[in-house]
Amino acid sequence: MQFDNPFVLGSGPPGTNGKVIARSYDLGWGGMVCKTFSLDASKVINTAPRYAKLRARDSEEVIGFQNIELISDRPYADWLDDLRQLKKNYPNKILIASIMEEYRKDAWQQITREVQDTGIDGFELNLSCPHGLPERKMGMAMGENPDIVEEVVGWVKQVATKPVWAKMTPNVGNPTVPAAAALRGGADGIAMINTILSVCGIDLKTLRPMPTVEGHSVPGGYSGQAVRPIALRQVMEVARANPGVAISGIGGIETGYDAAQFFLLGASTVQVCTGAMLRGYEIITELKDELSKFMVDHKFTNLREFIGQSLPYFTTHHDLVDRQKASRDAKEHARSAKGKDVETWKGEIARETSALVTN
Repeated sequence: MQFDNPFVLGSGPPGTNGKVIARSYDLGWGGMVCKTFSLDASKVINTAPRYAKLRARDSEEVIGFQNIELISDRPYADWLDDLRQLKKNYPNKILIASIMEEYRKDAWQQITREVQDTGIDGFELNLSCPHGLPERKMGMAMGENPDIVEEVVGWVKQVATKPVWAKMTPNVGNPTVPAAAALRGGADGIAMINTILSVCGIDLKTLRPMPTVEGHSVPGGYSGQAVRPIALRQVMEVARANPGVAISGIGGIETGYDAAQFFLLGASTVQVCTGAMLRGYEIITELKDELSKFMVDHKFTNLREFIGQSLPYFTTHHDLVDRQKASRDAKEHARSAKGKDVETWKGEIARETSALVTN
C-alpha cells in the first residue's frame, strides 16, 4: 500500500462512517482504518457513557483515556455501501477495513470476500479488542492465543486479494509470540498496539468504578500518551524479531515527534485514534509539520533513511555492564598514560613544561 504520508487514522470513532472518513481525507490524512465491523451488528449494543479520562495531577491535561466501546453497531450492508462510495470518490486514498468475526472459518472468509469486492486497499484483522464479546471468542480472546491467531490469519489469506495486517494485543507477556504466529499465517504486516486492559479509576465520591453505567463498569481499553512507552517497547521487540516486516505503530501518538520514535524503532506507518478524538482531525497538520522538522534537523530526506535506526542500540543488561566497564578501563588507561615520559614529552617543551606546573 502506498500512502500519501505515514499518518493513518486508527480504527475507532474517528472512522465510524463514510462521511467522517471523507473529512479525514480532505484534511490530509495519509490513510484510514475504519471502525471495526462484523457481519452481524445486531449483537453489538454500546453503552453511554463509555469513556473515562485520566488527567495529570496538577493540570487538566488528559494523559490517559479508557473506553468500553464495542465495535461498530452499524448494519453490515451500510458499511459495504460506505466503502464502495469512498473508493469511488477517493480512489487514490488508502482505505483499510478493520474486520472482526467469531471463531468460524466461514464467517471470516465471507466477510473478507465481500468487503474486498468494495475496492478497499487492505484489511486490518482486529484480533485484539480487550473488552466486549469475549464469550464469542472475539478480539483479544483470539489474539492472546498464538495457535488461533495463525489459524484465523490463514483463513483470511486463503481468500484475500488485498494486503492483510494483523492487529495485535498488548495484553500478553511476550508480544513477539502472537506476532510471529500472525506472520506464519501469512499476514503482510503487523499493527500494534491495541488498547491495554485497564481500570481507569474509582470515583472517590460515589465509590464506583469509571466509566460508570448505572453504577457499574467493566475493565476497558486504555490509550493516550500514557501508553506510548509500552507501545514503543512492543514495536521494538517485534521489529527486532522480524527484520523488514511492515509494522503500523499505534499507541499514544499525539505529535510528529512521537511518531518519529516509532519510525526509529521499525514502524513504517503510524496510527492515531485517541489523539484525534481529543484534539480533532485537524491534528494532522501539526503531525506532518513536526515530523518534517525532525527530518530537516537530522538531514533525512525520506522515511526509509531512519526506519529502525535506533534498533541496534538495544542490547542486554550484561552487555551494558561490559560496555560501562570497558569505558571506565579506557579512561583509567588514558589517565595513567599521561604520567609517562613517552606521553609527556613530544617536542614542544615549553608548552609541555607548563602543563606540569601547578601555579
